[in-house]
Amino acid sequence: MNILENDIEKILISKEEINSIENAMAAQISDDYADKNLLLLCILKGSVVFFSDLMRKITLPMQIDFMKVTSYGKGSTSTGNVRILLDLHREDFSAVDVLIVEDIIDSGRTLSTLVEYLKMKGCRSVKTCTLLDKPARREVEFTPDYTGKIIPDEFVVGFGLDYAEKYRELPYVGILKPSVYTKEDNPD
Repeated sequence: MNILENDIEKILISKEEINSIENAMAAQISDDYADKNLLLLCILKGSVVFFSDLMRKITLPMQIDFMKVTSYGKGSTSTGNVRILLDLHREDFSAVDVLIVEDIIDSGRTLSTLVEYLKMKGCRSVKTCTLLDKPARREVEFTPDYTGKIIPDEFVVGFGLDYAEKYRELPYVGILKPSVYTKEDNPD
């Protein structure tokens, strides 16, 4: 047992359920992109676990690439300002159909900004895929094209999702005990 599991209030999505979500999503993406030039775009760091599983389950040729984008400062709340920390540099934007792979959508600011940014760069098409969607936290109008699971407004970690760079390695998505993040966000 991982010592970090003591900080988990309860498991929200088991590794078996995640596998089932990935299988269904990969099958749908494989059908939808059969006649496209798929570029699977991983948003680092949180999406890397989901991205890795998903790309191996998609049954089409594809290219992969990575971006690092954030709207978070220190702690657990979004600043509302989207910053690109690692950009996508290509010469063939007009020839690719980009599918952005994200771990979770909260406010919607990051992905809505990123979609417009990639369209502005000239991508042939831009769609979004998320393992988790938390619409209760939405601050802008945004609906992902592929959604694994809609979740309640809880602080979740595991399966790539972190709090203060911890918990990513957990094989499931769990609800973090509030005592963990309230203590660290407000140290006294």
